[in-house]
Amino acid sequence: MKSLLCAACLCLLAACSEPKLPDKERPVEPQTTARHDDLKRAIDAPLERAKSVQDTLDAADRAQREQIDAAESGQPTGT
Repeated sequence: MKSLLCAACLCLLAACSEPKLPDKERPVEPQTTARHDDLKRAIDAPLERAKSVQDTLDAADRAQREQIDAAESGQPTGT
């Protein structure tokens, strides 16, 4: 019984050995391959699109206000 207990302890100690360290000769590969430019484009694209939409809405608003002003003053409009 004592020898069985010793064998079990030795097996447990062997299972708790130190993990292998990675090779130091091989460089660690980066987790991501994205470049700074890719990230900047990904951030700027929706902002540029929103600015374009805002410019379109501003132009439409300006044209509508001109038509309203022309209608109130009795002048004919270009459309």
